[in-house]
Amino acid sequence: MKSSKRDSGSLVDKVALVTGASRGVGKGIALALGEAGATVFLTGRTLKEGQATVPLPGSLEETAAEIATLGGRGIPCKCDHGDDRQVKSVIEKIERTQGQLDILVNNAWSGYENLHRDQYYNGRFWERPISEWDSKFEVGVRSNYVTSTYAAPLLITQGSGLIVNISFYSAQHALGNTSYSVAKLATDKMAVEMARDLRGTGVICVALYPGLVRTEGVMRGREDPVLPDSESPRYVGRAVAALAADKKVRRKAGKVLVVGELAKEYGFRDTDGSMPKPFHLTKSGKSINKSAAERIRQALG
Repeated sequence: MKSSKRDSGSLVDKVALVTGASRGVGKGIALALGEAGATVFLTGRTLKEGQATVPLPGSLEETAAEIATLGGRGIPCKCDHGDDRQVKSVIEKIERTQGQLDILVNNAWSGYENLHRDQYYNGRFWERPISEWDSKFEVGVRSNYVTSTYAAPLLITQGSGLIVNISFYSAQHALGNTSYSVAKLATDKMAVEMARDLRGTGVICVALYPGLVRTEGVMRGREDPVLPDSESPRYVGRAVAALAADKKVRRKAGKVLVVGELAKEYGFRDTDGSMPKPFHLTKSGKSINKSAAERIRQALG
């Protein structure tokens, strides 16, 4: 299997699972891991273009095809992460066909589906439907836990491995959306507790904060493609790839990491050669990148 020139095959012989990889951040992460030489299993509900449950482009087969153009290998696995049996089946397939799992990226998330359907619920928590909470916790917090639970024994057999929970800085900085912020705080705490349980196994768990990412949902309907201080989905993926290739990554176990800060540490850049300004969190939990923070607040409703 070929690896990209940029990463020199730093993850060749590694097997990864990226959940929610039909589009968005998950797709970007899958592309970057494939770019670095990994075999990447891709999960989501949209296997083929035109089957999406939201009005957005992207599919697992499309992601796999793009990974192939980068010299990697993507294996699409249709999976509803709200169904534990389907999740378990994916892990069993990885064990049966590969005999190993080195990287798990918990990215599956249904918390934006109302926004994608133009159903905006502005207002305080009691003015929003309770279903908002359910959408963020079922395929989000709970699915992260379930996937990690099924995957952990396979990761541990390798004697080393990485679990990345995709989170967001709303866990520490209020965006005016209670269910969203609590879900992300739970995701952060899950990384801390999982890291504690995994001590001595060689497997670590971290939470990762992207910045303002140019996903299909964020860019939908925008006439101006320029979004200052923003990141491509693959930039987030390059952060994951850098972590996975770091032989001293254990020192980061249980930590909350920021993509932009990792770019400065590891020296990777976005697909256009830029290094977007990171969201730098102060001790008070506020972001100094106020302009991008306001655009995110507007995008989330």
